[in-house]
Formats: sequence, structure tokens, C-alpha cells
Amino acid sequence: MDEVQNHAFRLRREDMPPVKKRENMEEIKKIMLAHGGGGRLMGDLIARMIVPKFGDGQSVQLTDSAVIDVPSDKICFTTDSFVVQPLFFNGGDIGKLSVCGTVNDLAVAGAKPMALSLSLILEEGLDMDILEKILQSIADTAKAANVNIVTGDTKVVETGSADGIFINTSGVGVLMDNADLSFARIKPGDAILINGTLGDHGMTIMSQREGLKFDTPLSSDCACLHELTQMLCENCGEAVKFMRDPTRGGLAATLNEVAKSSGVNVELTETALPIDKTVQTAADMLGFDLLNIANEGKVLAVVDAAVADKAIDLWKSHPLGKKAAVIGTIAETDDSPLVELVTKIGGRRIVQTPYGRELPRIC
Repeated sequence: MDEVQNHAFRLRREDMPPVKKRENMEEIKKIMLAHGGGGRLMGDLIARMIVPKFGDGQSVQLTDSAVIDVPSDKICFTTDSFVVQPLFFNGGDIGKLSVCGTVNDLAVAGAKPMALSLSLILEEGLDMDILEKILQSIADTAKAANVNIVTGDTKVVETGSADGIFINTSGVGVLMDNADLSFARIKPGDAILINGTLGDHGMTIMSQREGLKFDTPLSSDCACLHELTQMLCENCGEAVKFMRDPTRGGLAATLNEVAKSSGVNVELTETALPIDKTVQTAADMLGFDLLNIANEGKVLAVVDAAVADKAIDLWKSHPLGKKAAVIGTIAETDDSPLVELVTKIGGRRIVQTPYGRELPRIC
């Protein structure tokens, strides 16, 4: 009986097709569900494609959490997710955006960014070449910002679930000693500053989606702003009351939050707003108000009026602040706090918080 069983087993083994040779990472051109399965293929993806972008192999340890040496008793922590479409746009891509967005959230809180986490949600079928470009962009941007990618995670979802790639980043930064930022410190008479032109990112994304082309191509303002915020805090100290990067909802949403949270009126001067002519043309064609449009390389600051000129001069000495301007003031309120725009002809209009999302999937 045992002999018969063994013979039958041998026959079945002989009838089976030969085992297919395991593919090398170099031969795989697209993300597969197996890349997220926790097995050898996932290990190859992380070890051969992801880890080499963010360290020399010695400094990157594949543990579930990172140990960070933080030389301070006050740290800032933030997290953000990025789902922009298209993945690549003039002036940046989802990788650069993910690093800049998290660095900037730390920067406007008065912190020096130190370390980031990186979590990737990859869609089955994503081209490896696209992933390679995005990872390289993340690495280049983090290196330029002098921040380390210290931990992360990778998941793979079925085709149609993620538009190619979603990214989540978290960041840790050290709060600067001379940073004292809060809504409570904003007072009537303070000046409102911006480091450059409005709406560049949002209108670049929308123009690419709509296939609009201009003599002067639109380009996203996507950039890391930590050098600008550090300049301001280090040179103007407690005269800096508040900072924020006006992303989704644009300047309108940010300033309405200032007004309501501080119990003040905000008065903007239309003629002082720095706006690129091509960006304004695109907004007019598509029917958007640039005050509501997202920025990814702008910092809004509220400072004591006595240091406003000094702050503008500081920013203008930096490549990201060449078009910096004082765009308004903080005023007393007799009733409900509001934001008003003094128009070019001297009239006034109330600037409201956008009702919903003006532009979907822009960051």
C-alpha cells in the first residue's frame, strides 16, 4: 500500500508544470498586490527601492519606530496626507509636495524641522518608473531641507483604489526659543505679511487638468519655508505674533480663522496683494477668486507694525521672499469679527471663508 501511494505521489509531482522562476525586482515594471503582502517581494521593494533613497544603508534601520535625539524639551509634531492629481505638475510632484507640506506645518509653528516619517499607499499597477521618480523627489527635497526620513510604512491596494499613490507624512521639529506664536497675541495695529504671489499652486494644478496653456507657463510655488520662518523669529523675536501657510482655502480661509480666533477685524488692501498676471488670467478664465486658492510655498505672518519693514527686507533677501509685501492690518471690531478687502476703487467687500472645497485634490 505504501509503495502504491508513493508511486502515485511521484506521478502527481511529475505531472505538475515546472515551478516558475521567481522574478527579480529589476524585471518587475509595475506594483503588484504582493508588494504589500509582507513577504519577500515587499522586502525587496523596501530594501532595493525605498531605503537607498533615504540613507546609506547603515543609518536606516527597518524597525517599526525610530529613535530621535531631540535636543529640546519642547517639540512640535504634525501629520498630513497627500492625494494630489496629477501626480506630476509644473514646479513639483506629489513627492516634493509631501515633504514641503509637512516641513511648512512645522515651520509656521515656530519649529526647526528635524525628522519625517513616510507612509506610501501604492495602487496595484503603478509603474515602477513613476514610483522611482517620486521617491527621488522626496529624497532630494528632504536633503535640501536638511530633514531626515527616519521611519515609514508601505501598503498596496487594488487597482482603482488610490489614483496611483497616496502619501502620508508626519514630522517632528524643535520649537525655537524665541518663537511665541498664538491667536491670543494678535492685536489691532499689527501688520499682515505674505512672502510672495497668491494662488500659484492651485491655478497650476487646475490649468493642467483643463489643458490650458499660456505664453508664460504657470508653475506651482511648492517649496519648504523653514528658512523664512526662522529668519523672522530669530531677527524679530516676540514681535512675530502668528504664522500660517495658507494652503486649502487660501488666504480667505486663513484670515477668517485669524479674525474669529483673535476677536479682531482683518483689513486687506487689494492693490498690495502680490499676484502673477498669468495666474490672475487663469483664475478669471476658470471663474476662481485667488483669495480662495491654495498656496504651497507661502507663509502669512502677523507682526508688530514696528518691525514690518524689517521683516519684509529680511524676506526679500531670500529667493522665496523676493515679492514679499505688507498686505493688510489688524483692526478693532465693534461687532462680529470679519475680513474686509479695500478694493482698487476704494470700496469694501467682505471676504468670507470658502463654503467648501474650491479645488478638489490639489494637495
